[in-house]
Amino acid sequence: MPATEQNPSITQRSRFGLVAAAIIAGTLPFSALAQEPAATTGAPKPPSISVIAARTGEIVETVDVTGTLMPRETVSVGADVDGLRIVDLAADEGDEVEKGAVLARLETDMIDSNIELNAAQIERAEAAIAQAEAQIAEAQSAVTEASAALDRSRPLAKKGIIGQDVLDQRIAAASSARARLSAAEQGLAVAKADEAAQIAQRDQWLLRKSKAEIKAPTAGLVLSRDARLGAIVSAGSGSLFEIARDGLIELEASVSETVLARLDDGQPVKVHLAGRREPVTGTIRLISPRVDQATRLGTVDIALPKDADGLHSGAFARGVIEVARHDGVLVPRTAVVFEGEDAVVQVVENGVVKRREVDLGLTTADTVEIREGVSAGETVVATAGAFVRDGDSVTPVKMAESGGER
Repeated sequence: MPATEQNPSITQRSRFGLVAAAIIAGTLPFSALAQEPAATTGAPKPPSISVIAARTGEIVETVDVTGTLMPRETVSVGADVDGLRIVDLAADEGDEVEKGAVLARLETDMIDSNIELNAAQIERAEAAIAQAEAQIAEAQSAVTEASAALDRSRPLAKKGIIGQDVLDQRIAAASSARARLSAAEQGLAVAKADEAAQIAQRDQWLLRKSKAEIKAPTAGLVLSRDARLGAIVSAGSGSLFEIARDGLIELEASVSETVLARLDDGQPVKVHLAGRREPVTGTIRLISPRVDQATRLGTVDIALPKDADGLHSGAFARGVIEVARHDGVLVPRTAVVFEGEDAVVQVVENGVVKRREVDLGLTTADTVEIREGVSAGETVVATAGAFVRDGDSVTPVKMAESGGER
């Protein structure tokens, strides 16, 4: 019996059905899982917030001051003579000079000529004095001789041994001798007066010549030189050199009137100079008793070491002055917010934020002292007010603690 021939369409439908059944069978487990209810995950976790523990440490409060480097005392040096030309410059800006050092020289040709002429005049006066003294000696001898002759003639005339005319001649001779002596003495006085005048004039010329060397009246640092070769100076022409006495440069700083009362003479100051990495240690030398009415700023003069590098008069400088130092409870400055006039810190207790009003003490750039309201060891929100409020539940995340505040 021949085999029964199958219908091709039926066979294809059977194969398609088997494949579909397999696909359905493979997908049933996933469908069943998808239809199962989700597992219970519980309440959402509170938001994380950065916290830090209030700590006990040393805090140092400083005040920044700014100002200009200035010489402690400026000495102006000018010419004491008129009409002389500068022929030599022996010092320049930046030079260290000793007291009496020559800074500049003036032309002295005319002065030297007058000194030579004056010396000749003094010699002539001395010769006149010598001549007058010789005349006096001669006149004194004549007076002595005439007086003696007259003394001898008087008794002879009384006795009639000599006539009256002889006596009169001898009286006249004695009188003439005394007159010549008087004239010689007057001549000596005139010669001496002339000599004194010439000596005085010589001294004036010598003094003028000594002033032709312009010298430093004090030791110090030459700040400026306005003297120029060939310039003709005069006593009223102004300063030729400016000298910082003893080379001392200091910081003249402006300070708020509220800070002045916290400063004292002798306080150390860290002064930062332009172009220098390390600060220079200075001390407060003078606190001005006056405050500018417009700016409400006072002035503090800060002495600096003479041998410090970078001390340039007129340069800008910044000083840091320590005004207070002690131990206290410290928190980051970002942990404090202000609500009106109240300072507030957010403390985390058992995962709940609590608002605390606090009394602040010293403050630095990044740290605040808490005098009252928070104790050491309590956990505070590191950046208060920005993300959480009083009563919020949080998950605290501790930040690393830093060392003591300096």
